[in-house]
Amino acid sequence: MKSFRSVRWLLLAFMVFAVVAQQRASAQAPGTLRTGTFVWDGARWMPVENPAPPPEAVPDGDDEMVTADTPPPPMPDYEQPPCPEPNLMWTPGNWHWGPGGYFWVPGAWVPAPYVGALWTPPYWGFVGGHYGFHTGYWGPHIGFYGGINFGGGYMGVGFAGGTWNGGVFAYNTAVVHVNVNVVTNVYVNRTIVEQTTIVNTNHVAFNGGPNGIQHAPTADEQVALHETHTKPTSFQQQHIAAAKSNPTSFAKNNGGRPTTLAETKPLAAEQHPAPAGFKPPPAKPASELAKAQAPPATVAAVKTASVKTAAVAKAPVPAPKAAPEPAGKGASMPPAKTAMEPAHPATAEKPAGMPPVKSTPPVTKPETAAPELKPAPKPAVTAEPKATSPAMKPAPKPAVAPAPKVEPKTPPKPAPKAEPKDKKEKDKKE
Repeated sequence: MKSFRSVRWLLLAFMVFAVVAQQRASAQAPGTLRTGTFVWDGARWMPVENPAPPPEAVPDGDDEMVTADTPPPPMPDYEQPPCPEPNLMWTPGNWHWGPGGYFWVPGAWVPAPYVGALWTPPYWGFVGGHYGFHTGYWGPHIGFYGGINFGGGYMGVGFAGGTWNGGVFAYNTAVVHVNVNVVTNVYVNRTIVEQTTIVNTNHVAFNGGPNGIQHAPTADEQVALHETHTKPTSFQQQHIAAAKSNPTSFAKNNGGRPTTLAETKPLAAEQHPAPAGFKPPPAKPASELAKAQAPPATVAAVKTASVKTAAVAKAPVPAPKAAPEPAGKGASMPPAKTAMEPAHPATAEKPAGMPPVKSTPPVTKPETAAPELKPAPKPAVTAEPKATSPAMKPAPKPAVAPAPKVEPKTPPKPAPKAEPKDKKEKDKKE
């Protein structure tokens, strides 16, 4: 009897447990209930050894990964406003996604949430036929931002606009604008700017895909990706929300050319604790900062990304260049030959006319040369060399032709006829 009662109690407890579990499962959507290493799929519990991490959230607080079917517009060119105060970090402008499509969030100077914090910009990446948005974050090191050249020190890999130098931030004025009257902790290092610049002539604003920036994370970027991050401050999120509420920020309204590209006034400060055990880099002389160079792995990655990007951008260029070059050579050769051939025989056929022909072409009067050649045949009558006395020709022509021929013919004929008639009449009268 005792064993029967114990079994009955066990069955009753199992039934109660099953009813409670079913009620809890019915209150959850399939695939969302997680309890330890099991997942309720709506019909039964499924064991899960390594639960998938939740998707990365965008800065404006959405709970799902933002994706788009069309690529973001190209990155616009704009001038970075000068840094108005010390220890401000530049957050470059970028394209976000809203109900009306892509909209532009202006660049802004933002106080670092803790000493030593660096800003990794957000970026768009092409994966699985869609463009996914990866939010920016604060961290001890610059992470992966798709190899996109945002300018202002974010040249594609890492950050060349400055570095924390003890408890203050030193700006590299080779690529960052500062108010020199207020910000004095500066240096100049052009080498690191060149070493970290990814060529992006088309201003592509996304990573991956057939036409995106072809750059994979380096070892340092992968390490920074797994560090402790701080989300954008509340003032940064308010800055994004203000851009989303502005109709002129959307690409469909501005044609990809926003009117407000950057904010001159810095955002408000918001303090956050630094990651456990993190310390900013120690202070160094400005001369050492000016000589600093990027790691060899970063330089190699930048060169590879530049070549791939340039190949995508310049693929259609060689074809038109190669086509006109041979055509131009073949077309230029025949006219040069035809122009030279008629010129030589013309000069050879008329050696006598060489002096006037040489003098007339430089004056650009080819038409006058023709009439001069036509009257030339008149002197070509070789009477001049045969008759040594030129005076004999003009004299007989005017004298003999008009006077001597007319005068002798008219007077002798009437004279003899008139004389005999008069004589006869006189004789008769007498």
